[in-house]
Amino acid sequence: MQRDLFKAAVAAGLWVLIGITAGAAAAADQSLEFKRYFYSGDGVILLVNAKTDAVYHGRYRNRDGAYDPAAVAAIHQVFGARYGQSDATISLRLVEFLDLLEDRLRPGAKILIVSGFRSPEYNQGLRDRGGIVAKASLHQYGMAADIILEGVPARTVWDYVKDLHFGGAGYYHGTTVHLDVGPARFWDESSSKVRTDISDHNKSIKLIADYDRYRRGEPMDLRFIQMTAFPIGVASNWTLERMAESGGSQQPMTVQPAWTGSDASDCRNFSSIEAMTGIGWRLPPTLPAGRYRICASFCQRLWEAMPAEACTPAFEVAVGAGP
Repeated sequence: MQRDLFKAAVAAGLWVLIGITAGAAAAADQSLEFKRYFYSGDGVILLVNAKTDAVYHGRYRNRDGAYDPAAVAAIHQVFGARYGQSDATISLRLVEFLDLLEDRLRPGAKILIVSGFRSPEYNQGLRDRGGIVAKASLHQYGMAADIILEGVPARTVWDYVKDLHFGGAGYYHGTTVHLDVGPARFWDESSSKVRTDISDHNKSIKLIADYDRYRRGEPMDLRFIQMTAFPIGVASNWTLERMAESGGSQQPMTVQPAWTGSDASDCRNFSSIEAMTGIGWRLPPTLPAGRYRICASFCQRLWEAMPAEACTPAFEVAVGAGP
């Protein structure tokens, strides 16, 4: 009898151990989820366009970090953009950021897109009519949206984003809040600088990468943003710099991006926003893991106020091999 009880206890203990091991394995497996952005949500979002009633509700990101093309195309429709067109695309960094805010402020809440993508022509028309609209608005790059997060006051969203120290947040004491995934900054109607010369002569030009996290050997998609004057000359050779823990950068390596067009000169000239998108480069398969940035120099600068170079924000490269 005692032996049977002992066997039962051992069996029960084994089942408990198996359960604990399985739970730990599941937790470890969950931790392997590869998120492409430093500020990411759970991959599920409910978006509604305030003007067209276009809706997307569902999962748009797989656990391996890949994005569902059909879901991304539907999200573009909600933002009034055109999936697959480089001059009318929506940044997945923005989608993930909105998802993050919904997860943290009111999980499952509807996000109403009041103003999403704007073409340069439409953006200029708003400015001409006296709107509080930036000349180098990130709406033109699919990196900004004016939203209402259902059940959360606009002021609460604004305050929360300010405390994150990530992205831009504008609040005009109404029901909507402007959010973007540009540099960290915030403003209201009294501190807005849209009618100043802050971005004239390409003062605010920047270079961005499509993701914040990559596996080594993966392709990168790079583009310039916030251009306000053309033509712009860009040197054909760029640099990849590994960021040191102290905050500086280590010895750079030369990067030769893949350009569209037939210009093979050392100084390539561009005359539109669209022309400065879709610049490709593949990370070396043996690149050490770490934080990096890519910098591009400008040549034949026509405006003294324009910076001499533009660098991406720091991005991470993981050890795992890319496709």
